[in-house]
Parts: sequence; structure tokens; C-alpha cells
Amino acid sequence: MVVSLYTSRLILNVLGVQDFGIHSVVGGVVSLFAVLSSAMSTATQRFLAVNIGRKDWEKLRVTFNATLLIHIGIALLILLFAETVGLWLVHHKLNIPADRIDAANLVYQFSVLGSVVGITQVPFNALIIARERMGIFALFSIVEVILKLVIVYILYISPFDALKMFSFLLFLLTLFTTTIYKIYCLRHFPETKFKWTYDKPLYATLISYSGWSLFGNVAYVAKGQGVNMLLNIFFGTVVNAAYGVMMQVQTSVNLFVSNFQTAVNPQIIKLYANRQNQDMQKLMFQSAKFSYFLMLVLGAPILFNIDFILSWWLKNPPQYSAAFICLCIVNIMIECLSRPLSTGAMATGRIKWFQIVVGSTLFLNLPISYIAFRMYHNPVHFLYVAILLSFVTLALRLAFLVRMVSLEINIFMKEVILPIVVTTTAVSVLLYGLTLTVRPVANFLELAGVCMIIALLTASVIFSFGFKRSEKTMVLRLLTDKFRKRQNGN
Repeated sequence: MVVSLYTSRLILNVLGVQDFGIHSVVGGVVSLFAVLSSAMSTATQRFLAVNIGRKDWEKLRVTFNATLLIHIGIALLILLFAETVGLWLVHHKLNIPADRIDAANLVYQFSVLGSVVGITQVPFNALIIARERMGIFALFSIVEVILKLVIVYILYISPFDALKMFSFLLFLLTLFTTTIYKIYCLRHFPETKFKWTYDKPLYATLISYSGWSLFGNVAYVAKGQGVNMLLNIFFGTVVNAAYGVMMQVQTSVNLFVSNFQTAVNPQIIKLYANRQNQDMQKLMFQSAKFSYFLMLVLGAPILFNIDFILSWWLKNPPQYSAAFICLCIVNIMIECLSRPLSTGAMATGRIKWFQIVVGSTLFLNLPISYIAFRMYHNPVHFLYVAILLSFVTLALRLAFLVRMVSLEINIFMKEVILPIVVTTTAVSVLLYGLTLTVRPVANFLELAGVCMIIALLTASVIFSFGFKRSEKTMVLRLLTDKFRKRQNGN
């Protein structure tokens, strides 16, 4: 996370606000078409995890090969759309300065190629996660973020156009990381050895499942890149730069939560596959609560010091960056509660109406944000819309899971929502008290000290008010065991 945030600062400095905004919005056009791959990615992870949970290795091999062929087909389809509809959007709908059209075109083409290469990698990534090889997943992720730092160094010493060079190097990075993922999978997982098998019912099931997943993924893209395009149309590339900064922060802080949930998701699916619904429900609830608390520990110091962090990090941050980031963190915290519930719903395979209802609600981010921009001409309003709809979709997911897996809402309210409300209230009062008694930080050492104190205080409040007695005992036992191992090692 630290390297990623530092890299973002350097990228903004070397590209400038305008080119950073161009890269953000043009890359977003490609994301609109990658929604097909996202839908299939969900299906891939679910079916691979189910086969592993049931220890059906032959079915696992057939499923992997089927998903690989489908992803190759999706990559070709996206290439077709990107080179027709996508190019039309870039040339006729986006607000790009005339002297940067050539650079924007090059950025777009490399983004398309990177997307196509990445799509063919999805089944391999899904298999690593389904097999719970989290060490390898973490190692490759760390290598990738360090290579991004190397890319920034090359930009500083390169005599070429920084935006063009950046897009080219990002494509090379995608090509490299997908290659090492494939090599690892081919050497360690026998089911990745390609063997043609045509299982018509399996293809039909996969495509049907991913077809309904498409509802949710279209809505997610509309909420993200669709709104980014609206910001470009209404407010120009400078606000796109602020949005790009927000997305960098969102991606970085999400690492803690998303990687935790990435480790949990296969277990949720496998528990359902083995008909252990009570254990599955318990794991979903714990995952939702712990994810929220992880985000609270990370988010509280950022919210308290956002102005200094931005001025230190970016020197001259784009307008609206602070408001975008603060509201984005609030929205992520709400979404933390929904993600394990979505995994539980997807595990059942009965997702038609779940995706239609929840996806349609999420899609409302786009038209309601459009109306808000027209009425108030304030770019911040799209985040108020996102927060409101995140609450609505959380309620909808709970309602569906009551029918799907007999989820007990009263237990969710008691074991998840109640401790979260109490803890968040206590932390909010604590932060408000600190604003009245602690002067704003003036340098990096003060920032580090204040952030550490706030994180420790937040963790203490969470431990006191957010954990049940059994969870406190578990945490203390884990810390004690780790301390003893260190002592024995010394």
C-alpha cells in the first residue's frame, strides 16, 4: 500500500494533472467493455472452488479448460467492441484537449491490449485463489507494485512523452505478470494442462451463471467508470484527475480488506458446497465485521489528517481530492459489510433475481448522479448517491440471503451491526475530541506519530466494544502464541 501510494504521487508529478486525468478517463472506457470478463471471473471462481470443495479433480480440470476457452472468446469480443464503439466514445464523447488526442489514442490502444491479455489470465488467478495459495498471490502482487515504482523511475529519465511511455510500460507490466502467473499454474496445478473436452451442459451453466452476474458487473462499472465519464463531460479532465487520485487511494486501502476477503471467499463457497450452512453463515458474519474493523483502523487516521496527507503526498492535489477520498472511505466501509454476503449468494448458484434486483439498484448510481450534476453542478454529489445506494443494496442482499441460505437477520444485527454502530460512534467521538485538543500536524514525523496513536486508539476501542468474549480470547491467544514463538526463536 505504501509503495502504491508513493508511486501514485510520482505518477501525478511526472504526468501533470491534465495527462493524469486523460489516463484515468480513457482507461475507464476500456473498463466498460471488460465488464464481460468480470462477470465470467465471478463464475470461474465459484465453480472452481465448488469442485475443489467436493474434491472432484476431473470436474475441476474440465471446468478450468472450459473457462479458459470462454475467456479467450470474451477477449476477442472485447477487442471487437473496443476498436469500434470504444474508439467512437473516445473521439466523439470525451472532453480531451485537441493537442493531446494523439496521446489519448495511444493510451487507449495499450489499455485495450492490456485488457485483452489480462482477460485470458482470469482462470489462472481464480485457480490460485480457489486453491488458497495466498502466499503466491501476495508475492506476485508485491512484485507487481514494485515494478510499478520502477516504471515511474523510467518515466523520470525517459526523453519521450511521459503519458505515451507510461501506457506502454503498463502494458509490458501486464504482459509480464500474466506470464509468471501462467508459468506458476502450469508447473503446480495439473488441471491447467489443456485438453480439449466439450461438455455442453457445463458450458451452458457457466454462460448462464455469468450472464446473470453481468447485471451486477454492469452496475459496478456504471458506478465507477460510468460516473468518471460523467465527471469528464460535466467538469473536464481536472476533476477526472481528482477522481483518479481517489481511485488510487481506494485501490490501496482496499488491499487490506479485499485480500482478507479473497482468502475467506473460497472457504464460504466450499462450506456451502459441503452443505455446512451454519458454519457458512458464521464465517460470513465474522468476515463482514472484521473487514469493517480493518477499514476503520486504516480509515480513521486518513480521515483525521486528510488535508496534510494530500499536501505531503501530492504537493498540489487536484481540487475536490479531499472530499472525494473521505466520502469514498465511508462508502468502502459500508461495502465491507456487503461483500461476504454477495459471496454467499453467489455460492448458491441461484443468482438470477439477486443480480437483477441488486444490480439494477447499483445501476441507479449513474442516472441519479447525472440528475445531481445537472441540478447542483457539484462533482461531490455522486458520492452521496453511492453511499445512500450502498445502504439500500446491503438491505437487499440480506433479504435475499434469508431466502437463499436461511440467513438469520436478528443474529446479523446483534453480532455485526450493533457492535459496529457502538464502535463507530465511540471512534467518531474520539476523533472529534482530538480535533478540539490536538493541533494540525506540521511535518511527516508528526503525521506518523498521530496516525499511529489514532490507529492504536481505534484498535483499542474495537477490541473493547466490537469483539465478543470468544473473539477477544482468540485474538489474545494468537498474539500470545506469536510472542512465544519469537521468544523460542531467539
